[in-house]
Amino acid sequence: MLKERLLEDLKEAMKEKQILKKNVIQMIRAAILQVEKDKQIELDDKQIMDIIAKESKKRKDSLEDYEKSGREDLINQVKEEIEIISEYLPKQLTKDEIKEIVKQIIKEVEATSIKDMGKVMKASKEKMGASADGKTINEIVKEMLN
Repeated sequence: MLKERLLEDLKEAMKEKQILKKNVIQMIRAAILQVEKDKQIELDDKQIMDIIAKESKKRKDSLEDYEKSGREDLINQVKEEIEIISEYLPKQLTKDEIKEIVKQIIKEVEATSIKDMGKVMKASKEKMGASADGKTINEIVKEMLN
């Protein structure tokens, strides 16, 4: 299970004094615990995967801001954090792979115009989950429905 893997990796990072990796894993575990406490449930691997994907997205979004302001120190740190987080995510799909899946979904839901974007996005997110980020899916769906 993913939770156990995170705990083992946290112990390993602490032993090897990998401060950044330890901090990233602690942030992920804290986010998981927060959701579990708020909803009073035990999360499964798929739900944990969604939380990890959100953590990754947060960092990718902040990376753009740091690049605009030229903060090299923060850019490098965030890139390293994204790399650590990506170890826990499924292999990310390429744009071509996403296009193929979206093409199939458009046929399945019989989408004909941009008005059907909501249906296509919902089905796409369900099918691809954490292996593709919503922003990329959104761009591809818009492109294909126009």
